[in-house]
Amino acid sequence: MSFSLTQYRREWFGTPRADILSGLVVAMALIPEAIAFSIIAGVDPKVGLFASFSIAVIIAFVGGRPGMISAATAATAVLMTPLVASYGLEYLLAATVLAGVIQVIFGILKLGALMRFVSRSVMTGFVNALAILIFMAQLPELIDVTPMTYVLVAAALAIIYILPRFTKAVPSPLVAIVLITIITVLLGLDVRNVGDMGELPDSFPFFHLPMVPFTLDTLLIILPYSLAVAVVGLLESLMTAQLIDDLTDTRSNRNQECAGQGIANFCTGFIGGMAGCAMIGQSMINIKSGGRGRLSTFIAGIVLLLLVVVLDQWVRQIPMPALVAVMIMVSIGTFSWSSIRNLKEHPRSSSIVMVAVVAVVVATHNLAIGVLVGVLLSGIFFAWKIAQFFGVRSSLSEDGNTRTYHVEGQLFFASVEDFNAAFDFREVLEKVVIDLTRAHIWDISSVAALDMVVMKFRREGAEVDVVGLNEASATIVDRLAVHDKPDALEVFMKQGH
Repeated sequence: MSFSLTQYRREWFGTPRADILSGLVVAMALIPEAIAFSIIAGVDPKVGLFASFSIAVIIAFVGGRPGMISAATAATAVLMTPLVASYGLEYLLAATVLAGVIQVIFGILKLGALMRFVSRSVMTGFVNALAILIFMAQLPELIDVTPMTYVLVAAALAIIYILPRFTKAVPSPLVAIVLITIITVLLGLDVRNVGDMGELPDSFPFFHLPMVPFTLDTLLIILPYSLAVAVVGLLESLMTAQLIDDLTDTRSNRNQECAGQGIANFCTGFIGGMAGCAMIGQSMINIKSGGRGRLSTFIAGIVLLLLVVVLDQWVRQIPMPALVAVMIMVSIGTFSWSSIRNLKEHPRSSSIVMVAVVAVVVATHNLAIGVLVGVLLSGIFFAWKIAQFFGVRSSLSEDGNTRTYHVEGQLFFASVEDFNAAFDFREVLEKVVIDLTRAHIWDISSVAALDMVVMKFRREGAEVDVVGLNEASATIVDRLAVHDKPDALEVFMKQGH
């Protein structure tokens, strides 16, 4: 997608009122999550809070998907935990900077295009798994709590779902948070609040150069973590961008998003923040609250910082039941309920891929592993399906001296076995013609199989002609095949064939 100043301005100010209001909702929902992710990584809460502010504000300017919320996330935090435990916070900051550099390189190399290899089944599994993880993340706030917690969660959910029937002027999640907070404070109700999650920062972030030795040893320490964070962060960001594309019927610039995530992480490492990426939960809150433009992401970041630093005394009193209700709404809205009904209707392979992604992600809490498993399964099922549309038929000339083998379909590693089994090398012939007019040769495995068949017929004394190669097949055969090289048969015989 080419850059257009008019389009960029529209992405900022197309729906300002809705973006501002939705940004307020997201900012409140980001606070407990950022604190929780800091705890996961083993660092002070301000590391996650400053990261969420920085990433959200920067990605609003340089990202490729308007309306998507990026901040500190569990997916990246969990990858940094061993690094922090072994080397401390400063190495985490250095790894964050390096992860940003790697992501910018990925964007320059246009690796965002790799998303085309993620099938719809993998996407559905990804969305369903995230919905389950979002709900599971709320369970600690619903176990061993006062009965009033359940009452407030139910009341907040009622506001969230009922209010839109009467008015959509203000996002119902924002109304729920404000009203439940007022009720809790006025009545002095005994429930957990944001202040119980951890200490909020008492100052604004400032420039901080990571205090690590600038040596090769340091690079070798942080590189594996930076690479993992860069890949996982981009994977989650691009998958989330695809989901929002589908929900809003718009397109994102994937390569710009890769570079934008990198710039955001690079800068964040210099203000004492941890690496992050797109957040599907907060992005869904934003979209469902009416946020569509870059302004919503910018407002979320700025308001988050003001809330935790300037209005911290008020923010500490926001009851967790209100925020839990918002996240429950997100999990319910995110889950693809139709996918359950479609399990019997869709091809079995698609259903297996979807269920496998959900199972792996929920079991490991690692989105990258789940998506990787899904992509691999999709590839295996696709290869198996294509291999079924392959066949070889033969015809014998009237004089009985020449047999023509007509190969049809895709010849690649999965169909090589059927290709080899189709030829009768014991038949006494003067000439064999292998007609590949209706076939396509894809890889080195199929070229090697063609070599083997030609050599075996020549070993039995038959003349072999390979005909009908299309241009692409002829190119790979000319480059890799050995059957047409001088002394090819002698080498073949010496190898004991």
